[in-house]
Order: sequence, then structure tokens, then C-alpha cells
Amino acid sequence: MIVLPTAVRETILERAREGDPDEICGVLGGEYDPDGRSRVRSHYPAENVAETPRTRYEIDPEEQLAIFDRLEDRGEEIVGFYHSHPRGPPRPSATDAARATWPDRSYVIVSLEPLEVESWRWRTDGTDGEFEREQIVVD
Repeated sequence: MIVLPTAVRETILERAREGDPDEICGVLGGEYDPDGRSRVRSHYPAENVAETPRTRYEIDPEEQLAIFDRLEDRGEEIVGFYHSHPRGPPRPSATDAARATWPDRSYVIVSLEPLEVESWRWRTDGTDGEFEREQIVVD
């Protein structure tokens, strides 16, 4: 389960609308719990540097490290990541699964058509890995 503040949810939705037709992306910070209830406290927008930003997202490694440093300075943990699917469903694509690298972290996906927000945990549990849908509690 992931607890997502209304303000963060609305900001991510607005970024997705403004970024359309490209995918937007960023990092979620807060209190991380690998098996229970992670709580988002903040979000860190990142530039999508993918070669095909309409269908993929990629955070520049240097920008990602800078975001991680900011999280650490604020006493937060990496809860997960977010990105949008402007023309697709709010579930992980095959590319998302192939590029997922943070076990047990949340991957929040925003769809614009239809307008939905869902979250998925990347589980490895001795396998190659798969996404498991998780409940979002908006507070």
C-alpha cells in the first residue's frame, strides 16, 4: 500500500497534462516500507531524457543521483518513482518491466486517457521480477 497526499497526486496529474504528449517522470520521497504501507511526503520532478519521450521515460543518472542526495539531506527515503502514459493505461508496459531496477519500490503511473492513477510494486522474490498492483490511499 502507498499513501499519496492529495497535493502530490494533483501536482503529478497537472505535470502529466502539461507534459502531454510526452511522458513525465520523477521520484517519490518519504517513508519506505517494503512490505507494508509506504508514505509519500514529497515528489521530485525530473526531466524525461528518453530518445522517444512520447512512449518511454528515462531520468538522467546524474539528475537521479542529485535527487537522491536531496532526499537524504531531508531525511527521506526513496519510496518509488512516477511517470505518465499519456495515451495508454495506468499499468506497467513491457518496457517498464524490462527497465525496473528498484525491488519493492512503488511505480506510480498516471494515465490521461482515461484519467487514472495506479501504483505497482516491483517484486523480485527470487524471480526475474514482476509488477504487483498496490492500493493507493489518497490523504
